[in-house]
Amino acid sequence: MDLHLVFLGTAGATPTVDRGSPAVLLARGGQRILIDCGEGTQRQLMRSVGLARLEMVLLTHLHGDHYLGLPGLLKTYSLLGREEPLVLYGPSGLYEMLRDAERLMGRPRFPFFAEEVGPGTVLETEDYALKTAPTDHGLPGLAWCLEEKPRPGLFHPERAVDLGVVPGPDFGRLQRGETVTTGEGRVVRPEEVMDSSRAGRKVVITGDTRPAGPVIELASEASVLVHDSTFASSEIGRALETGHSTSREAAEVAVAAGVAALVLTHVSSRHSWRELRDEARAVFPGAFLPRDLDTLVVPYPEKGPARLERV
Repeated sequence: MDLHLVFLGTAGATPTVDRGSPAVLLARGGQRILIDCGEGTQRQLMRSVGLARLEMVLLTHLHGDHYLGLPGLLKTYSLLGREEPLVLYGPSGLYEMLRDAERLMGRPRFPFFAEEVGPGTVLETEDYALKTAPTDHGLPGLAWCLEEKPRPGLFHPERAVDLGVVPGPDFGRLQRGETVTTGEGRVVRPEEVMDSSRAGRKVVITGDTRPAGPVIELASEASVLVHDSTFASSEIGRALETGHSTSREAAEVAVAAGVAALVLTHVSSRHSWRELRDEARAVFPGAFLPRDLDTLVVPYPEKGPARLERV
């Protein structure tokens, strides 16, 4: 199953000519999950994957640059006659924000479900879990994690045949973890014909934050960590004052968490992107700093490392 991240907006608190307000699209198979929705996000969606099939919106915190695109997106869906449900999760304060937004745009004309959530497991499906951890940004905030559950190991049909299993439905039973009995009465167990389970992928997106222990724990051995890297180390005072991280600090978080790939985002216009990227790479070689609409492809662990595809 394909999994990739589209960086719809990578600027800090104020957009620039080249970088829009914060938003990341996580696409996994046919599912589309939007993390944050800064001003202009719906246009960025139209320029990349389109507005259709968006199922869920996750807000990291309630500073305007991370949600001011949401009222317009909801209004557009209403005008387009959307019928599919949309789910919104966010931290404490979400309900009050939606009440204020409703006075501007009215109620959505499609099934819309919103829920304030805290740290922990927010949603668990058959093949992945959606988890959160508190961030350190001076107001209630959440880092979001999509963690896939382990996958069955590779099935070896030749082993099954050698043990007397007839190709057909019994192959499927073995792959689902069931034992089967051959025509000769032999019981064949899945572990006899399948490799050990394979790890899934784990993606963590922090939103705005200082380096935080709960985030490091949440991101432990993640496939990808997308971390606030607003400033260079030369502006550490400003980072402390505003509750943001430097690119070096983001890299140190990535090392502490043992992640496979680090993506820098929420870039201040005070710095060039090369300055921030190079500072991070001195600590975490290979750190990525995407431009708007760049895509990070995240293969399964056995298929190789994540790679950034430029627009």
